[in-house]
Amino acid sequence: MTNVFDVLKERGFIEQTTHEDEIRELLGKESVTFYIGFDPTADSLHVGHFLQAITMMHMQKAGHRPIVLIGGGTAMVGDPTGKTDMRKMMTPETIKHNAECFKKQLSKFLDFSEGKAIMVNNADWLMNLEYIPFLREVGKHFSVNRMLTAECFKSRMEKGLSFLEFNYMIMQSYDFLELHRKYNCKMQLGGNDQWSNILGGVELIRRIDSSPAYGMTFTLLTTSEGKKMGKTESGAIWLDPEKTSPYDFYQYWRNVDDADVEKCLSLLTFLPMDEVKKLGSLEGAAINKAKEILAYEVTKLVHGEKEAKKAQEGAKALFGKGPASENIPATEIPRSEFAEGIGLMALLTKLKLTSSNSEARRLIQQGGIALDGKKITDIKHIVKEEDFKDDTIMIKKGKKVYHQVKLV
Repeated sequence: MTNVFDVLKERGFIEQTTHEDEIRELLGKESVTFYIGFDPTADSLHVGHFLQAITMMHMQKAGHRPIVLIGGGTAMVGDPTGKTDMRKMMTPETIKHNAECFKKQLSKFLDFSEGKAIMVNNADWLMNLEYIPFLREVGKHFSVNRMLTAECFKSRMEKGLSFLEFNYMIMQSYDFLELHRKYNCKMQLGGNDQWSNILGGVELIRRIDSSPAYGMTFTLLTTSEGKKMGKTESGAIWLDPEKTSPYDFYQYWRNVDDADVEKCLSLLTFLPMDEVKKLGSLEGAAINKAKEILAYEVTKLVHGEKEAKKAQEGAKALFGKGPASENIPATEIPRSEFAEGIGLMALLTKLKLTSSNSEARRLIQQGGIALDGKKITDIKHIVKEEDFKDDTIMIKKGKKVYHQVKLV
């Protein structure tokens, strides 16, 4: 059986390891319990989290046991990694709600039956810690001088780093120690921005329990230009279909840059690598076929085959490659609201195609809005009932976003 380490390496996941040869040998000879942490800072996972879920799926398929750690305790502090300012403090009620949303979503990707995967919440042990005993057992193993050289802290020194956030690394390290003692967890995995935090946990276990522990980080989901993927003008690409519709999710992957197709196929699908390389090597108009496969496969993993097919049909209908489809995003508005007409700017904001009237004004002036294929540049344009054909009008925003309005 192929060693999962080799699979992850070939597909471009692995960035850094604490002990590469030992890790590869370990993953090849026994079933290893490992963990990845998710701080519930929102009520849905996003595309960046999905890369971590795919990693766990590869590991579980190879016979290893994932622990999904929901950071109900660490979210009370906030990870300073990658942040220029302190995170907004969340209430315990919000954190608990978000944690439940994460649990539901992650359960779609992993098999939790018969102990094949475990889900825990670090609030269970962090919230009841006694401060002085914790400092005496754990805090003494951390050098402040060394912690301040970590990238997650170093980048914050100019603007200021709160003592609250300074504790985050120690808390995450303690999570690893707790999971090691309770579940014989030997590895922590995470995005490459978590390297300093992961090192802290590995070293803590080796010092306190004199046991081997390992860490491995994975590439962050970025474009060929180094920008984080999963962001659009209207915000993050979420896994919750209520926050990002399956159609919009599909369209995001259908429209990635040509240079990013092979990387996305490799990291976000389970297609064999020979097929990935073949699709990634396509050029010109042919690369669109690879993008359709990418969009379909990723949407199928996140939203299921039925929604992936509906999104694919909706996309084809827009470009004249398929029958008229009901799968394009649509909003129903009472006919009475158009009796005297609705201003185009107000309509765009009402449909959440723009976040404000000022954004709508700018978009219209720049020629970024079309109604049923006709570009509208007049910011005072009124959409009236007679503009609708068969009680439907199609709004096109930019080159890629389509939305139907239906009269009811």
